[in-house]
Amino acid sequence: MASKPRIKVPKSASAGEVITIKTLISHEMESGQRKDKDGNPIPRQIINKFTCTFEGQTVFECDLDPAISANPYFEFNAKVPASGTFVFTWLDDDGSVYEAEAPIEVK
Repeated sequence: MASKPRIKVPKSASAGEVITIKTLISHEMESGQRKDKDGNPIPRQIINKFTCTFEGQTVFECDLDPAISANPYFEFNAKVPASGTFVFTWLDDDGSVYEAEAPIEVK
């Protein structure tokens, strides 16, 4: 249902610099409150949790509810202490897990 996540992280930064990270994942985010053409409820299927870690430490995480629109977009800041890799994880109601990684070099 979801496509490959898109992430934007600078390729490099200075030690201790605060950077801006942007993420987007294409997903319909069905709330479970609508009905199909035959009047049957359409099952809920949403991304229900998003997490960003840096070298195993949580940088940002949030729980999502059915009121979140399709194609969830997140923009947040993070301080970069050293070179490493950001790992982004989206969890879906159906058990699907979508992951992406982005390395950053500290100069």
